[in-house]
Amino acid sequence: MPRVSEEHLERRRAQILDAARACFIRKGFHETSMQDIFAESGLSAGAVYRYFKSKTEIIEALASVAIGGLAGYVSEVLKEDPVPPLDDAVGRLTQLIVTMVGPDDTLRLAPQAWALAMYDEQFGTYVRTRMTEVRQLWIMYVERLRDAGMVPPDTDCTAAGKALFGMMPGFVIQYLLVGDLTSEEFRRGLRSLASPATLAPDPA
Repeated sequence: MPRVSEEHLERRRAQILDAARACFIRKGFHETSMQDIFAESGLSAGAVYRYFKSKTEIIEALASVAIGGLAGYVSEVLKEDPVPPLDDAVGRLTQLIVTMVGPDDTLRLAPQAWALAMYDEQFGTYVRTRMTEVRQLWIMYVERLRDAGMVPPDTDCTAAGKALFGMMPGFVIQYLLVGDLTSEEFRRGLRSLASPATLAPDPA
């Protein structure tokens, strides 16, 4: 019986998050009210507040799902042995991002979440912590490139890792807002700028 109860609670929580995601994608964080979420989920206010005390808590839960899934994949790619070439790693990660920013996907909310983090202290702390963790993976990746002789031994790994991490939000913004960038083009652009030692063999 306890297991059934836990499964029921998890289904209800997922129902609320699905409803909130639909509302946020349709109306944005600011224009969506808790009443909108109640109506979309088909649940009462009391039922929703049993799981989440505020809209910010719902946003944080959605961000956790998206960031957690992406961070897990980033970790897998960047920790592969042998260390993957730079364009291969970035190409695969941008391809994953494309699959996560469909019309109904949580990662589509990323720009709104970044904006909210600028002035909401609680949410800002959460986002900064998660982003710092993912950025550290890129710093460790550059250290592995250095150790493999794929970048100069005097490379500033911290600065380079921060620069590489910055490419991912940049890709998301261009893909969502400008709409004329593909993962393949992004990878080609990187190949044109990076040192040959850091790149995978040219398919051509």
